[in-house]
Amino acid sequence: MPEVIASTPTLDDAAPAAGVAACAVCGAPVEAGDKFCGFCGSAQPEPATGEGTGGGAAPRFFRCENCGAQVAVDTEHRSYTCAFCDSNYVVEFTPEQSGRQPPEFVIGFAVPPEQARQRFRQWLGRYPWFRPGDLQLAQIEGKLRGAYVPFWSFSMLAQSRWSAEIGEYWYTTETYTTTVNGKTVTRTRRVRHTEWWDLAGRHHQYYSGYLISGSRGLSQGDCRWIQPFHLAGLKRYQPYFLAGWLSEEYSVGRDEALTLCRQVFGDWEAENVKRFLPGDTYGNLQVQTAFDQINSDLILLPIYVLSYRYRDKLYRFLVNGQTGKVVGQKPLSWSKIALAAGLGVLLVVLMVLLIHWFMR
Repeated sequence: MPEVIASTPTLDDAAPAAGVAACAVCGAPVEAGDKFCGFCGSAQPEPATGEGTGGGAAPRFFRCENCGAQVAVDTEHRSYTCAFCDSNYVVEFTPEQSGRQPPEFVIGFAVPPEQARQRFRQWLGRYPWFRPGDLQLAQIEGKLRGAYVPFWSFSMLAQSRWSAEIGEYWYTTETYTTTVNGKTVTRTRRVRHTEWWDLAGRHHQYYSGYLISGSRGLSQGDCRWIQPFHLAGLKRYQPYFLAGWLSEEYSVGRDEALTLCRQVFGDWEAENVKRFLPGDTYGNLQVQTAFDQINSDLILLPIYVLSYRYRDKLYRFLVNGQTGKVVGQKPLSWSKIALAAGLGVLLVVLMVLLIHWFMR
């Protein structure tokens, strides 16, 4: 099928609602009919029946350039697929239309979908004996989706004032007596002393390279596990990168992300001040840090996401779309694990009995 990129579509305010909605919890794209969000796993409300609700922003649409169908869109998402001809579209809203900052950089998918599915099979297939027998692999695998997830990247200059007690070691040799084999002997030993003095100073360093998730569906903890991304591969954002993929708008704003990043860079600065201090040891360190020259970039990073429920518990599997790194959670059959542990204990007991029998 031909691929069509509509970077500046003609929008209209009199169209039916879009077939892709935003998760009410995390803001990730959720296809019509899905009962659970593919990113955070939260239950989705049943679609409203009847005609218009009479409230909310009017939906928009653009015309498919391949088949002429009118494709419904909203400002929560950028990428769509025409249901009639399978053409891929990327819709670029202006900041005035979306109320959001547009992305500045992107890393394209380097891992194709089939390879991502294969990695899922391999990952889930490890220790297959401990996997529940009623886990439907084929049904789960079909939920794997590739999506561009928004991240915030900051760079800033940390300028610190610090004060501390600096300790310098010095040594003396002292003589002492001890008893060896019933005899009193005289020996010497080296004794360490510490001289303390107050010191204050300044330290500054430029920080960058820490990524803050812009998605509430993909927590910061999950993001740390799926990293690293090789940021040297960043490209200036172009709409064609998103064609054929889900693309999430950020739900964590710049100011919130900046607060988190300041905390991380503040911790980094404190550690660097400790390494900067002279002397052999220190105490009562106080560091006051201010940040300046703050720059931010909104970037889209490729991640495969698979969220599924097994016996009312949510599990998630992630693939780094650039490097292929895999992280996730998988259900285990605790009855099988208990049986294996029991067999192991029984084997140990039998070996002990055999050894005891042969040594009689």
